[in-house]
Amino acid sequence: MLRITTLAERPEFGPGLWDMETGWEEFVLHDPLADLFYSVAVTAYPEYVLVADDDREPGRLVARGCMIPYRTDGDPMPDDGWDGVLRAGWLTRETGAEADRISALEITVRKDLLGTGLSPLMVAAMREHAARRGFAELVAPVRPNRKHLEPRTPMAEYAFRTREDGLPYDAWLRVHVRAGGTIVKVAPRSMVVPGTLAEWRAWTGLPFDEPGPVEVPGALTPVHCAVEHDHAVYVEPNVWVSHRLR
Repeated sequence: MLRITTLAERPEFGPGLWDMETGWEEFVLHDPLADLFYSVAVTAYPEYVLVADDDREPGRLVARGCMIPYRTDGDPMPDDGWDGVLRAGWLTRETGAEADRISALEITVRKDLLGTGLSPLMVAAMREHAARRGFAELVAPVRPNRKHLEPRTPMAEYAFRTREDGLPYDAWLRVHVRAGGTIVKVAPRSMVVPGTLAEWRAWTGLPFDEPGPVEVPGALTPVHCAVEHDHAVYVEPNVWVSHRLR
């Protein structure tokens, strides 16, 4: 039996929240804006972190889901996607403003349990929790899970590709649509990860010794490498999905 609660209800998960083995590539963990949420998630946002365990291993995390409330007077689904809602959420909390929006940040399933059907349950729980908190819509800058196999395909083309049954081609986008979500548009610069060439070599094991686009395993688009300037920059597009809750 799967139990999905908030971290506020199960604070014992706090110390090991980020220790769960996941399938995230190392470079994804170095977005410089991530600490606006992740460094304070346990203390500042426990009611917006979902944690799941089950009867097979009670007390051992099988999945987590993170959301951030925010306020914006502009587009609630900005071009800077994931980075944008992180910044907006931080500003909302720092200024004491009342949040009128909420965005998903991640749903992560333990690596050995990928493909076992936990993701749709976490999406449903996230929708239900956002509705209970009084939000009319949950938005999500979704990272399609098969896009890395086509790094040179424009996201605007990939995001709206469908199967014969009309559902999205991408499996993770299908989960959201089946849960009631609607694909709205692309966030062209949702996550930006800059680094020196030495950092990128450490993150990926690749040489990064030639200028131009570099295809990195797990990256949704090529990384821009500037050897003469000793840096490389990854600009990841995501897909904005809207979950209307009422």
